[in-house]
Amino acid sequence: MEIENDDRGGYKRIHNRLGPTSRQPDRGGKVCFQWQAGRCNRHPCPFLHSELPAAQETSNSKRSLGWRNPSTGGGSNGPNGGHQSKWGKGRHGENSNAGRLNGGVGTSGGDRPCKFFVAGNCSFGDRCRYPHSWSFGEGFSLITPLKGHEKVVTAIALPSGSDKLYSGSKDKTIKVWDCQTGQCVASIPMGGEIGCMICEDPWLFVGIPDSIKVWNTQTGAEMNLPGPTGQVYALAAANDMLFAGTQDGKILIWRFNAATNCFEPATFLVGHRLAVISLVVGGPKLYSCSMDNTIKAWDLTTLQCVQTLSDHTNVVMSLLCWEQFLLSCSLDNTVKVWFHNSNDQLEVTYTHTEEHGVISLCGMHDVQGKPVLLCSLNDNTVRLYDLPSFNERGKIFAKQEVRAMQTGPNGLFFTGDGTGELKVWAWSTN
Repeated sequence: MEIENDDRGGYKRIHNRLGPTSRQPDRGGKVCFQWQAGRCNRHPCPFLHSELPAAQETSNSKRSLGWRNPSTGGGSNGPNGGHQSKWGKGRHGENSNAGRLNGGVGTSGGDRPCKFFVAGNCSFGDRCRYPHSWSFGEGFSLITPLKGHEKVVTAIALPSGSDKLYSGSKDKTIKVWDCQTGQCVASIPMGGEIGCMICEDPWLFVGIPDSIKVWNTQTGAEMNLPGPTGQVYALAAANDMLFAGTQDGKILIWRFNAATNCFEPATFLVGHRLAVISLVVGGPKLYSCSMDNTIKAWDLTTLQCVQTLSDHTNVVMSLLCWEQFLLSCSLDNTVKVWFHNSNDQLEVTYTHTEEHGVISLCGMHDVQGKPVLLCSLNDNTVRLYDLPSFNERGKIFAKQEVRAMQTGPNGLFFTGDGTGELKVWAWSTN
C-alpha cells in the first residue's frame, strides 16, 4: 500500500500498487491503464499488459445493423419474425451491457481522466497516475481542439461541400473555421446569444433573441426574419418551409418564395405551454419537444398536431429521427426510442436509462457503416453507443457540458462545450 500526499486537492490518494508478493504479483484481473496509454515503465508491473477477454454477448445484446420494432407481440408474422426485441431487453428493458466498454474497460467512476488534466493544471504531467486523455474507448480519437469562443458553444453547422465550419455561442458571435488549417478565419457579431443554427444549402439560419439571421453561403446575401418572441432555441427546414421553436412555446413558420428569393411569414403552431427547445423533421411529420416535458407530432401537410407524447417526466432536451424511429432524451435520465404502431401512433419501444440527465443526441455511422448514437450528459461526458443494441462504444470527457454536436464527412464529428471550446474527432479507418 502506497500513500502519497497530494497538495493539489488537499486529499490523500491511495493506490494499491503491489500484490501479496513481489515474486508472484496478484494482478487481480486488472489492466494497467498506464500500459493502455502507452507509457508504463514499471518492471515488473503489478497489473496486466493485455486486454481482458470481451464478455460473451447474450442473444439480446448482439450487435445488429437491422432495426426492428420490438413493440410487436413477437409472433412469426411480425416485423421481428418471432424474435425478441433488438433494443436491449425489450420494452422498457435495461441496457444489457451497461457499465462496459469495448476492450473490457469498465465505465465505473475510475474510468475518468485526471481532474487536474481536465482543468489544464496537472503538475505531474506524464508521471500522473491518472489518465491524461479526453476519451475512453476504441475506434475514434481526438484530432484537434478549436479555441476561440468565450462562452458555451450552442450550435455547430458544416455546410455540405464547404471547407468552412460554423459555430455559434452565447458570447454572441458566429465563428468561421477553416477545415484545412483549423484556424478561425472570421468572427461575426450577432448582437445576441446564439440559441441554435442549421444549414440547408445554400442557406445558414441562426436563431437569436427575437429574430432569425439568414445568410446565403453562395451569394453572401443576408436577411433578417423578425417575429419570434424571446430566444429562438430550435430550427428545422422541410418542404420549402422554415420552422423556429421559440421561448414562448410557439413554432413559427416561414415559406420560401423562389420568385423573390426570400422567406415570407406563413403561420405559427400553438400547443406547447413552455419553450420549444428541439425540432426535427421525419417523413411527413415535424416533431417538437419542450420544457413542458412533452413531445408533439405535427402533420406537415395540414400543420395540425396529430399526437402528444407525455412519457418523459422532465424537460425533453433533444430529438433525433433515425430511419423509422424517433429518439428522444430528457433530464429524467432517459433516452426513449419511439416507433409507429399499426394505428400510426408513436409508442415507446425501448427506454435506455442513464445515471445523469441527457441533454443532446446526435447520430452517425462509423467508418464501417455501423450506426452510433452520441448522448451528451450533464455530468460533462458524451457516451457513444452502438445502435440498436445500446452497447457502449466509448466515452468523451469535457470541461463542462457538451451542448452542441455535429457530424461531418469521412468519419468526422464535432463537440462544443460550456467553456467555448470545440473539439474535432474522427473514427479510425483501421
